[in-house]
Amino acid sequence: MRRKIIPYDHNLKQLACNLRNNSTLAEVLLWRELKGKQIRGYDFHRQKPIDKFIVDFYCCDLLLAIEIDGASHDEKTALDEERQRKLEELGVRFLRFTDREVKANLHGVVMTIEDWIDAHVPTPNPSKGGEL
Repeated sequence: MRRKIIPYDHNLKQLACNLRNNSTLAEVLLWRELKGKQIRGYDFHRQKPIDKFIVDFYCCDLLLAIEIDGASHDEKTALDEERQRKLEELGVRFLRFTDREVKANLHGVVMTIEDWIDAHVPTPNPSKGGEL
């Protein structure tokens, strides 16, 4: 299956770099679990520009964005919902976790991500030489 490439505003590259260099504790903790294809062999990126927005974590192969909502999101709920709706129109799917949830139950967050992947990615059929 071909990967869907979603273009992005190149003016966001510097902001994304700044966000990566100023990650929250929850982002750092989750990134340790996502980087290096540790979750089901999928490649995740952090602070990834997509279209006119930046998402916390993104896997191109899954079209999956993972967002960590901290205190700064409390005042921006409507903006977050609008941004998510626009990205969903482009085919991006979302998992959202709270900052507190990542810090208190990182293992559970990772399991939720793994369960989502298992539920949304077809498993190859070994009797058909790996075909779906």
